[in-house]
Amino acid sequence: MTQVMFDLDVMRSFSTGVSLGSFARAADRLGRSTSAVSAQLKKLEQQAGTPLFRKAGRGLELTDAGHTLLAYAHRLLDINDEAAAAMRGADLQGWIRIGMQENVGESLLPAVLGRFSRAHPKVRIEACMARSAELRGRMQLGQLDLMLVWEIKGAPGAAALPNGERLVRLPLHWLGPADPDSLDAPWWSQRRAGQAAEPLPLVLLDASCPLRETVTTTLDRAGVAWRHAFTSTSLSALWAASSVGLGLSALTAFGLPPHVRPLDRELLGLPALPPMTLAMYRAQAEPEPAVARLAELMREAVREGLKD
Repeated sequence: MTQVMFDLDVMRSFSTGVSLGSFARAADRLGRSTSAVSAQLKKLEQQAGTPLFRKAGRGLELTDAGHTLLAYAHRLLDINDEAAAAMRGADLQGWIRIGMQENVGESLLPAVLGRFSRAHPKVRIEACMARSAELRGRMQLGQLDLMLVWEIKGAPGAAALPNGERLVRLPLHWLGPADPDSLDAPWWSQRRAGQAAEPLPLVLLDASCPLRETVTTTLDRAGVAWRHAFTSTSLSALWAASSVGLGLSALTAFGLPPHVRPLDRELLGLPALPPMTLAMYRAQAEPEPAVARLAELMREAVREGLKD
C-alpha cells in the first residue's frame, strides 16, 4: 500500500480556512486564488480517503474525520514552522531578560522555553517572576527586554508603558474550591442560602497588589461586607487557601490549578468584577530578532492556553 504524504501547503490552506471560517478568506490570506484552494481541499480529501466536510445550512462543517485531520494539521504545521524558525535563527546569540507574573509564568514558560531553546540554543534567558509593580519598575529602568503583566483599567499603576500590545482581555472571576459542595463553612452555607450575615472572607495577595483594591472597592460599592481571611505574597498559597474554603479569591480563569475553579457569583449574591488585560511590553519598538521570536512564541502560547 502506497504511503500517503500530506502536502504542508495543503494542510496550511485547510487549517487557515477552518480558522477563518471561510476558504475564500483563507485564499486571500495565503495569496492564492479561491479555485486553487478548492483544488487543494479536493486533493486533501482524496489523500485522506474520506469526506472531511459535510453540508451545514448554506455552509460546510467538519466531519469527525475532518476534526481528526485538523488536529494533525496543527501539529505538522507547528513542527514545520518551528524547524523553519530554527534554521533562520540557529546562529542567534545573546541574552534575553523576560519578566512576568507568577501565574503567567507557570502557564506559559514550560512550553515556550522548550521550543525557544531548541531553535536558539545559543541564546541565554533570564526570567524574573515578580508582581506587576516590580516588573514595571524594572522595565522602566531598562532591566527587562520583554514583560507580560495583567492590567485592570483604572487600577493604580496600570498606565500603559511604551511598546506594548494587548494579548487578551478576560473576565475576572470569584474563585473557590473545585468541589464547593463539599464545603461546610458557615459563611459558605449562608451565602448559598441567600443569608449574608457574616462578612465575606477574602483570600488575596498582600496590600501591594492592585487587584486587592479592585476587589474590595467593588464589594464596597455593592454594599457587600467583607473581611481579610488570608493574605500572602505567594499565589500558590492563595490557591491552597481557596481550595480548602478559607475564603474566596479573584482572578481570571487563565492558568488556574485543578483544585480551584470559578464560582457562580449570582448564586452567591456577589457583584461582577471588571475584566483584566494580559499585556506584553518590549523594551524596544524594534526588538532584536531573538526577542521578537520569543515574543511571538508567547503570543502563540497565550492563544493555545485559551483553547484549553
